[in-house]
Amino acid sequence: MATFTLNRMHLLCRNTHCRSFFAGFIQRAQLSTLESVRKNEQCKLEYLGGENNGIAVISMERPEARNALGKQFLREFADCTNVVKFDKNLRVVILRSLVKGVFCAGADLKERAKMTNEETGPFVAGLRASVSEVANLPMPVVAAIDGFALGGGLEVALACDIRVSSDDAKMGLVETRLAIIPGGGGTQRLARAIGPAKAKELIFAARVFNGKEAAEMGVVNHSVEQNSDGDAAYQRALKLGQEILPQGPVALRAAKFAINRGSEVDIASGLSFEEAGYSQVINTKDRLEGLSAFKEKRPPRFSGE
Repeated sequence: MATFTLNRMHLLCRNTHCRSFFAGFIQRAQLSTLESVRKNEQCKLEYLGGENNGIAVISMERPEARNALGKQFLREFADCTNVVKFDKNLRVVILRSLVKGVFCAGADLKERAKMTNEETGPFVAGLRASVSEVANLPMPVVAAIDGFALGGGLEVALACDIRVSSDDAKMGLVETRLAIIPGGGGTQRLARAIGPAKAKELIFAARVFNGKEAAEMGVVNHSVEQNSDGDAAYQRALKLGQEILPQGPVALRAAKFAINRGSEVDIASGLSFEEAGYSQVINTKDRLEGLSAFKEKRPPRFSGE
């Protein structure tokens, strides 16, 4: 029975016991509906507390499709990134998977197969925009790769500032196997991460490599031995987040801005971006707090102002 109909019956019922019965029934129906929605969530946002206060975790959970990038998935993923983008209290965002053995399998090829040529172009453009939203988040973003990260899945990880993988994780931009090319920024971000020549080799050959090899090539920052829970990369990412947490939040954003913008231009222009980033921290309360804490030999208490 629809909640709307239940509400109508509740309002029309004049008997106190009757009204109480329907009120309870409505509440249970609403809770059941909410629980159903939560069960169907493919991307979830969680704010950590305690010693991890200031860290947000975006978790991917679409087990039946190995976190493939479908329409619903991308909508929910965009919702999560839009929320954290404007939260000035956040210091770090971690991107992980709740599906054991999988980070993200890439594009949802079953959905893609049903699209017309006219639909495919806009969809890929939307995927590229979603990946770029990760790269454009103002705070540091860490990818925890505890399993397969293929095609678009690796592109999502490449959009993060720091990448940690388990040693048994499998990665690769394998789109040329399907007679297409990476469309979520992979041709650009992989080349910038490891150099054009090596990126060309990996993409031309559609090569799949493990976490240890990824660390040796510079695709990931750290490769760690997988644990029995299958979340070793996430645990290492969490430790990295804890290292970042004590630093000044305005400074973190300014440093990310300077590095991201400066790495795409000549050094003279890059130094201008560094100057612009430095100017953002000069008049902050946090800068004065940092100097006071150093003078008084105590930990700083940054407010993000």
